[in-house]
Amino acid sequence: MTPVIAATREELAGARSAAKGALALVPTMGALHEGHRSLIREARRRADAVAVSIFVNPLQFGPNEDFDRYPRTFEADLEACAAEGVDIVFAPSREVMYPGEPEVTVKSGPMGERVEGAARPGHFDGMLTVVLKLLNLVRPDVAVFGQKDAQQLAMIRRMVADLNVPVEIVGAPTVREQDGLALSSRNRYLSEDERRTALALSRALYAGVDAADEGPDAVVGAAGAVLDKAAAADPPLELDYLVLVDPSTFLQVTTGYTGPAVLAVAGRVGATHLIDNLPLQLVTPKER
Repeated sequence: MTPVIAATREELAGARSAAKGALALVPTMGALHEGHRSLIREARRRADAVAVSIFVNPLQFGPNEDFDRYPRTFEADLEACAAEGVDIVFAPSREVMYPGEPEVTVKSGPMGERVEGAARPGHFDGMLTVVLKLLNLVRPDVAVFGQKDAQQLAMIRRMVADLNVPVEIVGAPTVREQDGLALSSRNRYLSEDERRTALALSRALYAGVDAADEGPDAVVGAAGAVLDKAAAADPPLELDYLVLVDPSTFLQVTTGYTGPAVLAVAGRVGATHLIDNLPLQLVTPKER
């Protein structure tokens, strides 16, 4: 199936009006991999038609980040969309998404200044702004996002609730490679040696989850021990953060906390910034 390609608001409006039944949107920045394709398949399960947006959003990149070298593989992305039966590909230019320098944008609030937001100031403001614009342009019934970006997913859900956006937000499980590395468009930056070091991120998360019965401090301690070894590797992992947080607020949990939590980690291997997380359940001593 060949998707309809829309590059302008007018083309998108025409494609949207021609779509029959419920529409699901999968927002992406392109460089599609199996993780994106799993989101498309989840979208297909939840709607009659599927739209994929491809736009590398400049507002969510900091001044020293990888906007210029972020992988752009449009033809391969179209082939992936066709193989997955996507109905609409929305691939706007920067001028379409931002006709002028934006003055009114989404403010991510306190949650946007925590964890990944503390490491990348302004990132979530830019992310939420483009997501809201895409939701307004495409007008989907459902939008599907990956749980690998757990803080992003939590913030999109909060924005949709706070601003009464009429869309269902769905989180789909993280897809990993056989060695455990979470799929990411940035993985292609890694050399063979850097990739070996990067595997410490997922190993640390699984070590932390295995210690969940011992409480929050044990979770962070077990994960931190793995990351400490990676910091001494060649090449080293430069840790940005390792946190155990409440999944609805991304505030760090304290000793004695029980309930759902997310163990989140981010670091740099060479020039590549990588994130990962795993959900877990912390229980009281009587439940252990």
